[in-house]
Amino acid sequence: MLTKEHCKTALQERLLALAGTSLDEASASDKYAALASLVRDYIGQRWVDTTRRYDDQRQKQVYYFSMEFLPGRLLDTNLSNLGIRDVWREALAELDIDYTELLSAEHDAGLGNGGLGRLAACFLDSLAALGLPGHGCGIRYTYGLFEQAIVDGVQVEKPDSWLKDLNIWEYRKTGKAVLVEFAPPLGIVKAVPYDIPVIGFDNRTVNTLRLWSAEVRDEFCVNYSSLGPEDYRKLLEYKNGVEAISQILYPDDRYEEGRQLRLVQEYFLVSAGLKSIIRHIKRKQGSDLRRLADQIAVHINDTHPALAIPELMRILMDEEGLGWDEAWDITIHTISYTNHTVLPEALEKWPVGQLQSLLPRIYEIIHEINERFCAELWQRYPGDWDRIAAMAVIADGFVKMAHLAVAGSYSVNGVAALHSDILKNDLLNLFYQHAPQKFNNKTNGITHRRWLLTANPGLAGLITGTIGPTWLHRPDHLTELLPFATSTTFQQKLAAVKQDRKEALAKFIFDRYHLALDTRSLFDIQVKRIHAYKRQLLNALRIMDLYRLLKDNPQLDILPRTFIFAGKAAPGYYLAKKVIQLIVTLAKQINSDTAIQDKLKVIFLENYNVSLAELIIPAADISEQISTAGKEASGTGNMKFMMNGAVTVGTLDGANVEIREAVGDENIVIFGLTAEEVAACYQTGRCNPLTVYNQNERIRHCVNQLIDGSLPVIGDEFKPLYDYLLHPGGAFLELQDFAAYLEAQERLDRLFRNDRARWQVATTNIAHSGRFSSDRTVTEYADAIWHIRPSESPASLI
Repeated sequence: MLTKEHCKTALQERLLALAGTSLDEASASDKYAALASLVRDYIGQRWVDTTRRYDDQRQKQVYYFSMEFLPGRLLDTNLSNLGIRDVWREALAELDIDYTELLSAEHDAGLGNGGLGRLAACFLDSLAALGLPGHGCGIRYTYGLFEQAIVDGVQVEKPDSWLKDLNIWEYRKTGKAVLVEFAPPLGIVKAVPYDIPVIGFDNRTVNTLRLWSAEVRDEFCVNYSSLGPEDYRKLLEYKNGVEAISQILYPDDRYEEGRQLRLVQEYFLVSAGLKSIIRHIKRKQGSDLRRLADQIAVHINDTHPALAIPELMRILMDEEGLGWDEAWDITIHTISYTNHTVLPEALEKWPVGQLQSLLPRIYEIIHEINERFCAELWQRYPGDWDRIAAMAVIADGFVKMAHLAVAGSYSVNGVAALHSDILKNDLLNLFYQHAPQKFNNKTNGITHRRWLLTANPGLAGLITGTIGPTWLHRPDHLTELLPFATSTTFQQKLAAVKQDRKEALAKFIFDRYHLALDTRSLFDIQVKRIHAYKRQLLNALRIMDLYRLLKDNPQLDILPRTFIFAGKAAPGYYLAKKVIQLIVTLAKQINSDTAIQDKLKVIFLENYNVSLAELIIPAADISEQISTAGKEASGTGNMKFMMNGAVTVGTLDGANVEIREAVGDENIVIFGLTAEEVAACYQTGRCNPLTVYNQNERIRHCVNQLIDGSLPVIGDEFKPLYDYLLHPGGAFLELQDFAAYLEAQERLDRLFRNDRARWQVATTNIAHSGRFSSDRTVTEYADAIWHIRPSESPASLI
């Protein structure tokens, strides 16, 4: 039994051992490192026991391959999952240590960018919490995507050197390194694993996130004294080339060199991961790999790890001596694939020449896969050349990674009901016709342990005090809140929790940006990756319209609103960076205008990451989920906001459709064209934005502000946005949905004027959010795709 006294003594002793300092002299970073190292001690035996249990029980295990993982800070989560957070908080308080300040000393891991990486982290959390044998496989990037700063109104990218200080959660496993082979000049690369424990909530399970780092082989680090100048030059070039593999997340694809590095990274990940897995299987369960599909499941998170298919074939044939047919049968029963996008530019394809030169053996295998797959299609659809050409893995000089992923896997799933229907009926329709049994839906989910229990402890405490603690293990039990949706007492307590979170966010904003916010205003929030289809620009146009109305009539009866944005634009995404510049320009103009009587504030928060999201999301009154219908595969931000009692305004896109099904039309504000109507617009070409522009004066006024000198910028800074909005292609239908969006905002205004109705809607959303827990999602994957089962008895999981 851990006591406060034991905690206080242990911390001071560990400080002395690690930092050579006393408690009085220690920095916040010293205290964080000391506490985190103690938590590592608590984890170790559970981790060893879990691995032994999996091996002894010969349990089938799943390996989740992803180019991104976004775990966020781990100290608070790990303490909570171990069940010792409260005793440590009390002990630290008695030592006069600010727990929040201590937590902030931890860097967010720079291992991902957005929803893809955060989803992967949620899945790992749920796998461990459910006692399921499942692990992550990724790359240990030295630098994250980038650290975002806003300088003179525009996004500036700085290196995200998240590993500049010790990452106390990782364990370097030099003895488990493997070699990955590329064609010269890169040649053979050493892949060294760094393991991070993934701790199950309130159980004995500790799974593993294994991250691979590229290093020069040992034989290149000896006999330096015998090298001449030319040898040193070649050595340095080779060393720099090897280490570049795991240096940065998402090399810039505007350049050939960046695209080449991305391909190298993808193969490095799958080759290192699969070799490590096969080695473990052979060591623990014998050398016969014919039952591999009964022993492991390999899941590829989007197309980035799709080279796992030819790489597994190569290992089985070249290293294990199996024939093609046997190796193919094993492969297609081992690998499953999740598609995350309907955007054509996000469906990877690689030039044949690039794959041939970098990975000649892998290309040979892909070519043979294509030949055999096309022959199979010919047998089934003789003479239908158009169908075969459309489904080919290699076509028009490119290897199509989504086609490879579908052809070489036994399961293909979308991540929301609407998205999966689009895959089956449109994007991958020919593949669905050919093999309908492969296709299924698994709607995304989020871990309620981070996005409610950790991010919003006040709300978590209110829920537990109202319905008891069973929801922590069974998030579907959150529906027990429904009878309290109309309770005045509960509504008052919920309002107090929301106000507390708004004040915390407002304090952060004032301390960081020196902007004072009215915490009684509506916090209207859109935080996500900046992309045209997510339509931050539509939101900005609405703000421009509202500001004009206030300028014309400062006494206009509106509820004061604070608009909060955050998110990164890819360095080469010019239009997205222009949208950021527009939002920052509006903030500068509006926040300094005393004539509107503080009824409107706008702010763009820099460097959006998991930790900032944990501060922002619990403070939201309104959740903006306004992507063009049919373009967002699922979304998970929408789930995080609803779980924290925000009201969603959104299109019928992604998981918004299922959120509406869960909460009912009266508890979500839906607007805009449907996915079918959007598709018809694009197909017929009838949705010309110029028509809408010419017919709607409010729209025309907003769009014209981009070029008429209304905004405080020099020259034609926003002419590209003006041209984009009026392009005959229709952009992402911002103007077509504008009037409906304004009407939706009027509905929101009416809702928030009625306190009882507002908090009833908020409570209803929280109550139904358990449906969108990643525990539900992962259970569906485990049962229907991976066929894995918990290694712990149910009693140990409750």
